[in-house]
Amino acid sequence: MIGDRWGVTDSEILRCYPCDDLVVSPALQAWRGVRVEASAEMVWPWVAQVRLAPYSYDWIDNLGRRSPRELVGLPEPQVGERFTTAGGRELGRIVSVDPGKQLTGTIMGAFMSYVLVPQEHDTRLLLKVVMRTTRWAALGLSVGDLIMARRQLLNLKQLAERHYQGTAKD
Repeated sequence: MIGDRWGVTDSEILRCYPCDDLVVSPALQAWRGVRVEASAEMVWPWVAQVRLAPYSYDWIDNLGRRSPRELVGLPEPQVGERFTTAGGRELGRIVSVDPGKQLTGTIMGAFMSYVLVPQEHDTRLLLKVVMRTTRWAALGLSVGDLIMARRQLLNLKQLAERHYQGTAKD
């Protein structure tokens, strides 16, 4: 499908994600990934902070409000809590969490898992989105998600790396 993969390897596509257990026969399956030059411990707080803001194109999905550029010290996410906030509205629900490893939520019928895979000197931040929908809708959603999720992952990467570099100097 057009737009279903960005920044992921074949082995990352073949791995099991928590969202896979939540949608039987999804019409939409999309994988995104980015290498973050920071430890998983430094990346996780930013992933967990998607509860406050979308971290993609704020002018589109956050009504121009800027996603926080500093960590605010949120408690660990819990199943049943809101998944994100966009445009001042709480959206979705967290359906699965393994602190420091994965966060899975649902929003508008889609399920998405953010998975952190520690590497020797960095971290792979992976995202998989699944949804039951029509094939034509899946195509449009895949392309739209590619644009927004790519920006989100790149923003989270930049923030985690900046935070890591700041603490490495201390």
